[in-house]
Amino acid sequence: MPKYEIKDLVEWDKRIREKAKEFGLDCFPQEFEICDHSQMLGYMAYSGMPSHYPHWSYGKSYEKLKTLYDHGVSGLPYEMVINSNPAIAYLMRDNTLLLQVLTIAHVYGHNDFFKNNFTYRTTRAGLTIETFKAHAMRVRRYIEDPSIGLEKIERVLDAAHALEWQCRRNLAIRKIDRKEQIDRAVEAARPPEDPFKKIHARPEYKEPDLHKVPLEPDEDVLLFIRDHNPYLAEWEKDLLTIVDEEAKYFLPMMETKIMNEGWASYWHHRILESLDLDQGLHLEFIVRHNQVVRPIPGQINPYHLGFKLWQDIHRRWTNPTREEIERDGPPNKSGEEKIFEVREVERDASFIRRYLTEELMREMDLFEYEQRGDEYVVSKVSDEDGWRKVKETLIKSVGANSMPIIKVEDADFGQSRTLYLKHQHDGRDLHLEYAEKTMSYLQRLWGREVVLETSLDGKRSLLCSNDRGFSVRTLR
Repeated sequence: MPKYEIKDLVEWDKRIREKAKEFGLDCFPQEFEICDHSQMLGYMAYSGMPSHYPHWSYGKSYEKLKTLYDHGVSGLPYEMVINSNPAIAYLMRDNTLLLQVLTIAHVYGHNDFFKNNFTYRTTRAGLTIETFKAHAMRVRRYIEDPSIGLEKIERVLDAAHALEWQCRRNLAIRKIDRKEQIDRAVEAARPPEDPFKKIHARPEYKEPDLHKVPLEPDEDVLLFIRDHNPYLAEWEKDLLTIVDEEAKYFLPMMETKIMNEGWASYWHHRILESLDLDQGLHLEFIVRHNQVVRPIPGQINPYHLGFKLWQDIHRRWTNPTREEIERDGPPNKSGEEKIFEVREVERDASFIRRYLTEELMREMDLFEYEQRGDEYVVSKVSDEDGWRKVKETLIKSVGANSMPIIKVEDADFGQSRTLYLKHQHDGRDLHLEYAEKTMSYLQRLWGREVVLETSLDGKRSLLCSNDRGFSVRTLR
């Protein structure tokens, strides 16, 4: 057992909290829970939540995590922290004293990020625990209802889980309602003002189709089905609402993984360096910190990339090189002011696009590789010609960018209630195996034929799922 007592952690927490406040971190009230490996596995299966609605996938996740842990294939996180007010963090009981101190400091970095980054403002942190408990109670009530039961519930949840990330990616942008869409359609159809209209023929006015549903492409797929499939029961609509709400709670974490982990690592490093640790603790701190932020061959470690970016931003606005001043101009604020500004207004894609420089990419030896036959070969490196392409590939892979964007175009295509969707192609074709399964789930929820327009091998194609099965049709 670790050689510390709860009172030691309370004292260290007080010192770290004071340091965090001194450095300018603005946090929710913080609560800690000490847990063993079995409890941590349970929290991991529930994505950190102390309560969740039942579904077989969470049991599967728990058994997988437990099997990997029991056989030594993977370890457990030092901590978990959730975005709530007060914030809740779980610390592993078997951590050493130094590891507990480091993770407490790390947690305060996450806490500050949750409270202040703009992507989390829609998550209602003060209601997090109550919301997840309410969701769990509603699902269990449906399961216990003799007219519904577990089998029907899981059939809907299976389909909803497959589609939960087909939603708006930037929740900070307000979704306009149908009245506003009608106003925009009418305005767009109106001919532009012509200063010579007295001598010109009157332009033909094409009245917009204001009966089309949706008027503008809609990327909230689950909510669209909920609102426009008249054959769904109220409990089915409620399940779609629950899955969509929980996906949108976790979406900001997906969209800020690199920033968030880098921010927490940056602050645990600064806080512990300021605590005047004794030699034994300081040596272990150096080892543990380097284990967390080390690069991982062949993949991106978000702790490493985020930590390096935050360090570089602070340095460039505190002590820029002559070349950086010539290129970007002298900094207009301090490094401290800049990192807090960036922490508030960016997410991973914009964070990397704006602040990952050619010099930093070369320092970290970032490269792109691809599979050719049975081998993996380096295709691009961060040299003068290739660094921008490597950077663009990285941006395409962060957050929700790794998932295709699909929008509903028409709920009554061909006047047959066929649901017509369109894939926003970005150069990456859909995997047909996954597309077929997703289309099947879409058809299950919509209840009629579903058609998805995409591009395959550079050719416009339609993927169809109906009672006859799945088919692919290439258009000329």
